[in-house]
Amino acid sequence: MSKNKIVMQTPDTTVVSEYISERKTQTSYQSEAESEKSFIEQLKSQAYEYLDINSEEKLISNLRTQLEKLNNYKFSEKEWNYLFTNIIANDSKGIKEKTKIIQEDYIHNIKLDDGTTKNIYLINKNNIHANTLQVINQYETVGSQENRYDVTILVNGLPLVHIELKKRGVAIKEAFNQIKRYGRESFWSGNGLYEYIQLFVISNGTHTKYYSNTTRDKKIRQDQQGNKPNIKKTSNSFEFTSWWADEKNKTIPDLVDFCKTFFAKHALLNILTKYCVYTSDEELLVMRPYQIVATEKIINRIEISTNYKKQGTVDAGGYIWHTTGSGKTLTSFKTAQLVSKMDCISKTIFIVDRKDLDYQTMKEYDKFQKNSVNGSKDTKELKKGLEDSNKRILVTTIQKMNQFIKLNSIHEIYKQNVVLIFDECHRSQFGEFHKNITDYFKNYYIFGFTGTPIFAANSSSSNSINLKTTEQAFGARLHSYTIIDAINDNNVLPFRVDYVNTIKAKDNILGQTLKIDTEAALLSKERISAVTKYILEHFAQKTARNRYYELKQQRINGFNSIFAVQSIEAAKKYYEEFFKQQNNLPENSKLKIATIFSFSPNEEDPLDGVLGEEEFEVEGMEKSSREFLEHSIKDYNSMFNTNFSTSGDNKEGFQNYYKDISLRMKQKGLDILIVVNMFLTGFDATTLNTLWVDKNLRLHGLLQAFSRTNRILNEVKTFGNIVCFRDLEKNVDESISLFGDRDAKGIVLLKTFSEYYNGYEKDGKRIEGYKELINKLEEKFGSLQIIGEQNEKEFIKLFGGILKVKNILSSFDEFIGSEILTEMQFQDYQSVYLDLYNKLRNNSGADKENINDDLIFELELVKQTEINIDYILHLVEKYHDSHCKNKEILSQINKAISSSPSLRLKKELIEEFIKQINSEKKQEWIQFIDQCKREELESIIKSDDLNHEETYKYVNACFRDGEIKENGTEISKIIPKISRFSKDSNRPKIKRSIIQKLKSFFEKFFDISSSYIKEEK
Repeated sequence: MSKNKIVMQTPDTTVVSEYISERKTQTSYQSEAESEKSFIEQLKSQAYEYLDINSEEKLISNLRTQLEKLNNYKFSEKEWNYLFTNIIANDSKGIKEKTKIIQEDYIHNIKLDDGTTKNIYLINKNNIHANTLQVINQYETVGSQENRYDVTILVNGLPLVHIELKKRGVAIKEAFNQIKRYGRESFWSGNGLYEYIQLFVISNGTHTKYYSNTTRDKKIRQDQQGNKPNIKKTSNSFEFTSWWADEKNKTIPDLVDFCKTFFAKHALLNILTKYCVYTSDEELLVMRPYQIVATEKIINRIEISTNYKKQGTVDAGGYIWHTTGSGKTLTSFKTAQLVSKMDCISKTIFIVDRKDLDYQTMKEYDKFQKNSVNGSKDTKELKKGLEDSNKRILVTTIQKMNQFIKLNSIHEIYKQNVVLIFDECHRSQFGEFHKNITDYFKNYYIFGFTGTPIFAANSSSSNSINLKTTEQAFGARLHSYTIIDAINDNNVLPFRVDYVNTIKAKDNILGQTLKIDTEAALLSKERISAVTKYILEHFAQKTARNRYYELKQQRINGFNSIFAVQSIEAAKKYYEEFFKQQNNLPENSKLKIATIFSFSPNEEDPLDGVLGEEEFEVEGMEKSSREFLEHSIKDYNSMFNTNFSTSGDNKEGFQNYYKDISLRMKQKGLDILIVVNMFLTGFDATTLNTLWVDKNLRLHGLLQAFSRTNRILNEVKTFGNIVCFRDLEKNVDESISLFGDRDAKGIVLLKTFSEYYNGYEKDGKRIEGYKELINKLEEKFGSLQIIGEQNEKEFIKLFGGILKVKNILSSFDEFIGSEILTEMQFQDYQSVYLDLYNKLRNNSGADKENINDDLIFELELVKQTEINIDYILHLVEKYHDSHCKNKEILSQINKAISSSPSLRLKKELIEEFIKQINSEKKQEWIQFIDQCKREELESIIKSDDLNHEETYKYVNACFRDGEIKENGTEISKIIPKISRFSKDSNRPKIKRSIIQKLKSFFEKFFDISSSYIKEEK
């Protein structure tokens, strides 16, 4: 008998450890059809079964066959009809409900003909290889348009993965846009089986990406609005598509290589069954490769440690270095979820180092899965949770866990196999608490997540010699994903750093940052005034406040910011100076400014780069600071009609103030938040783009603070904006080198104004600057006469490039006055750009891609500069004041409308309004629009014989929530009664036609009218 011990038995890892492409370079032209054929052949070689299915009838027949095979049971006609009609193809279920079926409700209990019941699986998640993988292509469907889909992966007969291919040389975003079109036109058609798709893959052969059917821009809008509209459809943002990679974070972009790795059967099934999270916000999140690697590394370490009986030692743990903003919370949640299901583990405890536990961590975990974890409000509740065997995952703070150990020197939990996961393994875990854990818990597995590890170079001299670094405290590094990886993958944004001098040297040399270490000089009245003045003068520019963009049909202007200062005294002086300098401004012109700080017994050590811990203590604060905090909270209460205070139960009252500020920052309700340490670590708000810095920052503290600004939002937000009023350039370089690599600066930091404006060299290739692009535009298209397909194509690419570089340049101070084109000239070009967009998109049928195969329209960037209705009404008023004789104003109005994507839809309404003014029948705009809105809705109701009362209810709900709802009982109530089982009814087509009319109606009137339409009796 062999005495060799099995260390670990596990299926293949989902992500390959290192991928070396064996593919030879393609030397001949490859058409889209050839690429598709080659891709299918590759899947077949990987044991996928190919089926010739191109109709819904065949798709349903195969689905029945595969589910019978999976469940080892043959359905009768009655049983199958029940399963298919009531569960799989239920007309009331949309994408959200169908996603939930696959992710959570994939086992259904049905009553059989013999009176017994049976569990029917749609997918087997316990034994992934019991599932059948098939591939089909060119599936034909008819919705509002006829469409043929490229390649679809069927899992047990259900379409769960769709691949859209473009020929090499065509922008990958076109495949993304085509899938969005399918979502509008046909995924819902027939029995809606294509709404079961969980993952999309897009490729042009050279580049391949994947993403889930989640609604990322819906999430952003909900965060801003603070509500949860009942949106059924899905719409994705291209910025959230992901690259596949190997364990070393090397991307695998080529379609052939991607197919061999991502579409390896065990990998794809693992992703679908283990590494997706359907959140309580009804969104599907799919993990990125580095997140999957981290999760599997921890699970493997637990299995190895258990087999070798290493529990209770540093060898049973490790740490994950994933940069700030890379999604550590999702990774840690999925890790805790999977670990808690392991037979060898009694309890999984997630430990945070923040006092606002119930508000932040619990809320985020609850988003991933409602009631999946249990928090602990106090030590008694923690003790109760530790003793409850049904509670497999607990969330608590370091402080509560430490207190529990002190009060319970003997407890049964210390003997059990317990996994401890730290969400941010920083130095606070290196002292007494870490010693208590290792002394009392006998069978622990300890893991930490961090974006900024403690290395020897940034360790503190005050710590124990054995607990100086993250590795000494937590064990070996299990996986790394640095800020360089994240920026290269477009998972976070790069930074743009300004160094602003606010003190004039004696020789009056400006523009040089001065090295001044004396805080007294930095807190001088003159300097505080100069910094405040600079921020107020440059706020709109840095936060793009005068530019607009859309998030799911909501019009948003610009971003918001945090101002990090050195001390409470500095916060007081700046707050008072902002108030003073804004005192004479009208209320609607004042920036909304708040401040928050607390007493911290452990102030940060600027030499170590550690930011002070977020505490919610106010008792230890000196009297003047406490009084000032109370004063600033009263200002906040007055601004937002709230009632917060530090008096009474001060800790809870201050926590509630913190929570409210956090929410308003995420909703862009505040313009500037002045902080000392708070909100500089662990706080995420996608609408935050600027950090003003008058504070000594270095090493991990610097990178953590900077990283508040670089969360991806959309095409408009292209970088995190950092404005330093201290000489931090050396510290910035040092931090980037430590947490990236020695050559990282060029990747993490944006290029200079001159490079973007005049052009630069990159990898031996000339990158044209703004000036060159504008000269080319005026030289070739100055007449605005664009004739011929090739010229149209060239203009679209050229103007799109100008929009991109202008978006970056607009935040540079030097760009003001250097725009070259006047505002009116730019509007003219933009109008032509939108004309071509409408022309090409309207001419494209299901099979006609026309020349827009390889064109990308930068509509997000157009929308940020578009004119709003208030500006148009201002021009209309000027036109009226001229007694309707100044035709130049009319021309200006027409140009402005033509250059705006949203106002084009409202052009007829505006023109009709102007006509009424011309005939001296001026009405109030809102009254006029509301009347037009009511008349048009009445016309739709009459033409389609809709239920009058229910239609008004439905439309009012849509205007309230900001989106047309395409599924559910609300839309069913307004449609004329037609038997859904009648073959001649064509109910889906009628439903789609009605929805399209209501969507056009919605887009025409949304954001220019009141949200409520009074029903006409």
